[in-house]
Amino acid sequence: MSFETGTIGLLAIANPGAIPVLEKLGIDFCCGGEATVAEACRRAGVDPGHLASLIGTGGRPSDRAWEKEPLTELLRFIVETHHVFTREAISSLPALATKVRGRHGGAHPETRDVAALVHDLSGDLAPHLQKEEQILFPYIASLDEVARLGTQPPPSCFGSVRNPIRMMMAEHDAAGALLRTLRDVTRGYELPADACTSFQALYAGLKGLEEDLHRHIHLENNILFPRALRLEEAAGRA
Repeated sequence: MSFETGTIGLLAIANPGAIPVLEKLGIDFCCGGEATVAEACRRAGVDPGHLASLIGTGGRPSDRAWEKEPLTELLRFIVETHHVFTREAISSLPALATKVRGRHGGAHPETRDVAALVHDLSGDLAPHLQKEEQILFPYIASLDEVARLGTQPPPSCFGSVRNPIRMMMAEHDAAGALLRTLRDVTRGYELPADACTSFQALYAGLKGLEEDLHRHIHLENNILFPRALRLEEAAGRA
């Protein structure tokens, strides 16, 4: 398989140090992780050869190869790192977006769209995290235990783990669409000349949330969920 025909998700898995390069170039490696490198580059308007050269010189080594770590460790990392970050962001950004809209909505009407989108995104993400932590992740942890101990998987209320995974991935797609719209509305989080401190904090917070969600969704869509499906298949529950 050549560089261009491999998937962009597998590229990010094999070379996590390339993720900052993909972010900088606007290449979708999380929700669109199943696309080939060539297709992902085409969508972003990037030459695949240019991407290859940047990864070869600019990629940073990663200290965690999550495709090889125990699933319980990956689950813990996602919850304690990405879920914590997301909850903190969605608890503060809606109020900040409302404040900026109130102060700058007249001169910058785009802030009205930004506020609405931020509230939509926060409203979607809060129950999403809860469903993962209370339903899906505990079941995936039980599948990992089954694989280690050779026991039987516990009963579930959803049948195959494929069903909640399908739902979570659909919600990831919806969050990704909102993030893309936010980036379009803000012209890549470009601040106006009269941006106050709150305006600056809002755009910095949204950009940080976008970057973290890309990594968060990548870990789930491209590593956690495929491994959970393989574990279920091996346990004879698929």
